[in-house]
Amino acid sequence: MGYVDKTPEHTENIEYKLDKSPEEWRNLLSDMEFFVLREAGTERPGTGELLYENRAGMYHCKACDAELFSSETKFDSHCGWPSFYDPDEKGAVVYIEDRSLAPRVRTEVRCANCGSHLGHVFNDSPETPTGLRYCMNSVALRFEPGSGKN
Repeated sequence: MGYVDKTPEHTENIEYKLDKSPEEWRNLLSDMEFFVLREAGTERPGTGELLYENRAGMYHCKACDAELFSSETKFDSHCGWPSFYDPDEKGAVVYIEDRSLAPRVRTEVRCANCGSHLGHVFNDSPETPTGLRYCMNSVALRFEPGSGKN
């Protein structure tokens, strides 16, 4: 399995627009949402409510409601989590080097607005326009049906 090295570039010295204390986040999020979004946890594969969502619309950060991914970039990667090949807007997400599974290095994806953990990005999808697979936790996202093509 391939891993993103420097594409996209890892983000350094990040200052998030929305800054809350852990207690404030706990009051806003369910236990599972807090575990994934604020503690970089992962939901079990195949269990997320958005895995099989196929309607047109936008995927937002569950913590701060920032727009992150369009349904137009969602694809079935058969990995057990919702997958996208590109964020909706440049700068919607930031990239952090993740060595939590050392010696394997991964690239963590966080919301650029609030710093919440969303998932990881891998460079193992040559069938997509970008070659990337943004493997996101359903619990980290909120889906808003609407415009877009599917």
